[in-house]
Amino acid sequence: MGIPKEIPPVLKTGVDVSRGASFAVADTSILGNSETSMTLNQQVNIFRSIKSNWTDDFIGRSLFMIYIGTEDYLNFTKNKFNADARHPCSALQAFVISAINQLKIDINLLHSLKASKFAIQLLAPLGCLPISRQEYKTGNECYEPLNDLVKQHNEKIGPMLHDLAKKKLPVFSSPSLISTTLLFVGQIVFYVSNTSCCGVGTHDAYGCGMVNVHSKLCEYQRAYFFFDGRHNTEKAQEEFAHLISGADTNCWNCILD
Repeated sequence: MGIPKEIPPVLKTGVDVSRGASFAVADTSILGNSETSMTLNQQVNIFRSIKSNWTDDFIGRSLFMIYIGTEDYLNFTKNKFNADARHPCSALQAFVISAINQLKIDINLLHSLKASKFAIQLLAPLGCLPISRQEYKTGNECYEPLNDLVKQHNEKIGPMLHDLAKKKLPVFSSPSLISTTLLFVGQIVFYVSNTSCCGVGTHDAYGCGMVNVHSKLCEYQRAYFFFDGRHNTEKAQEEFAHLISGADTNCWNCILD
């Protein structure tokens, strides 16, 4: 993608953020799920507090990449998995609307701070994550109630962007890439896409890197799409980067699937 150096984490002291910064924090959510993590709004406010590190021109030319919502829907589904996602008055639909509304507020706040270029990745089918298959005991099948919830979220991203039509908000979407057992991305084949490279359990989806958990590590990471129960391998991330950097630069408000 033409980035010569690793983008430094903004919460690490003493780093050089002159060429950009990563605000990513584990388990970040839109609406807030954990006292130990952050919301997107809190991340935006951290950006506001250190905004003086950059000129308005630099901020305006920078690309703000956002992938958010996984923790919201994984945790909500654990508590509400018996609710009917299709019922017009369901708690599920109300939750999706709340998440989208808050996401729009946070993007507007970023725009008020001179950000003008965004890449908002739609959510992947979270019911196909190894942790979902393992927790809901679906075998090689995905957990469709969670995928239905994600579909509702993604369907509302487009209308949200149309409401912000005066701002250039390119949308990168790749949900179909992890919806099958064998994944073909370009010329790359991921032979294992339903279990993790690292972890324990029926899908090796739990405990990777945790103290006192004797997790297994696969021999060849590049054959796996998922490194642990929720995260992609570096090889999968490489392919996403190629897909983003190879997109049509004349296409704005586009959904690539």
